[in-house]
Amino acid sequence: MTTRPGERVKVEYTPEFRRNLGGLARKYRSIRSNVEPVIADLGNGALPGDQVPGVGRRVYKVRIQNTDIHRGKRSGYRMVYWAPTPARVVLVTIYCKADPSDISRAQIRRVIGQTENAVA
Repeated sequence: MTTRPGERVKVEYTPEFRRNLGGLARKYRSIRSNVEPVIADLGNGALPGDQVPGVGRRVYKVRIQNTDIHRGKRSGYRMVYWAPTPARVVLVTIYCKADPSDISRAQIRRVIGQTENAVA
């Protein structure tokens, strides 16, 4: 994803992301400060993490350290985001690795589909 120098990328949030972030914030008080640097990187045009195969879109999953449990990135959060254009990133969902083991590709496609329908 390439943006012009000085151009910010618009970062949007799905309702599912907001709901999951709120739920995790009740359990993990530092989640917002853990997630903010990654969101700032996305706003600056970076695409951290690994691309999720089999979704059919440019969807990435990034590991984020959970400073409340002190176990490193492996046991931390997973944030899934979608980059539909070079100037737009949509945060799809976030979860703690300690809770569900993974999110299915079907769930990712469902949330992205709902987001596309809401914009159309």
